Amino acid sequence: MKFARILLKNSFNIPKQVDRFSKFSPSPLSMKQFIDFGSANACEKTSFMFLRQELPVRLANIMKEIDCLPDKLISTPSVQLLHSWYAQSLMELVDFLEKDPEDKKVLKMFTETLINVRNRHNNVVPTMAQGVLEYKETFGVDPVTNQNVQYFLDRFYTSRISTRMLMNQHTLIFSGSTNPAHPKHIGSIDPNCDVAEVVRDAFESSKMLCDKYYLTSPEVEIKQVNSKEPSEPISIVYVPSHLYHMLFELFKNAMRATVETHENSTHLPPIKVRVSLGSEDLTIKMSDRGGGVPLRKIERLFSYMYSTAPSPVTENARNAPLAGFGYGLPISRLYAKYFQGDLQLYSMEGHGTSAVIYLKALSSESVERLPVFNRSALRHYQTSTEADDWCIPSSEPKKLGKYDYNVREKRTEGKLN
Repeated sequence: MKFARILLKNSFNIPKQVDRFSKFSPSPLSMKQFIDFGSANACEKTSFMFLRQELPVRLANIMKEIDCLPDKLISTPSVQLLHSWYAQSLMELVDFLEKDPEDKKVLKMFTETLINVRNRHNNVVPTMAQGVLEYKETFGVDPVTNQNVQYFLDRFYTSRISTRMLMNQHTLIFSGSTNPAHPKHIGSIDPNCDVAEVVRDAFESSKMLCDKYYLTSPEVEIKQVNSKEPSEPISIVYVPSHLYHMLFELFKNAMRATVETHENSTHLPPIKVRVSLGSEDLTIKMSDRGGGVPLRKIERLFSYMYSTAPSPVTENARNAPLAGFGYGLPISRLYAKYFQGDLQLYSMEGHGTSAVIYLKALSSESVERLPVFNRSALRHYQTSTEADDWCIPSSEPKKLGKYDYNVREKRTEGKLN
């Protein structure tokens, strides 16, 4: 009831605030800025003054894009619920715009509000996925809608990653509690993230799942190439939970493919991981011998609308994140791209697949990649179906010996006239 009263009270003000803050572009931060701010005499007042402006800007920008979705998708119960969460969070944050940053009670209240907002948005990913599923089952999929939804969800989930990053940094640094397991972390960032250690953690978690479902699992071989300091293990400034999420998803896919391809073998080929640090990039290559994927299916593995996953599973999300929605790979790629990296798949059908994660080696170059709502973004939602400017191959070859050249001449004349 309290939630309903809040929305009713602000129902006329919400569109005004969305319009107000969506006129501003988000301000991307680099990993170095996150580290410098959090490590050198972190000032809660400065963080408060930045976030009370920046978070509404990021929320409002993506809320404008929600309004560009097809009406039938917006009207699904799941998307309606999600929109109400964003509206409530926006209004709660806007309430702090006129409050005194010198008041310690205000700062404490702001931190508590961030925790509440973060918790409210915990199920944003599966809720939006459920909305897409409801729409797809009721209305089907057409090329234009698929293109718009793909474009939107990449931006929507990236926006969510970014807002959680900001909220996590503030709450972890200023809540007064340090994680005893990671005392050197600055918020959620590890200034010396041991990449091979995160690889092993993700492997062990995936191995437990694989053993549980298949009663067997492949081993892993990890090799490191550090071009900067050849005798030292590779470490970078990064968010371990982001890297773990990507690796865990890739290991799950590699293990499943390996076990199912070699189900009649007594020996499973190992999954090979190579970690290489250069002057610009930190690259992680994971190769399996799980039979590979045809080229035409590669891009579909990153599609939200064309997921072939079974019915969604919302329980045990800690063990199998996003199981059932088929969103693991596309969201893993968004985590990689968030700090200017990437995730690519290269497959040899009949042999296996290599997944490559690219990350920036320098913290100053690891800058947030953020969506902004502007005319360019709006044009993406206004595209219509056009004729393909490449020939579409027919299912059967033409009988060239019986080809009617008179028909061809008439077609040519029609084009010229």
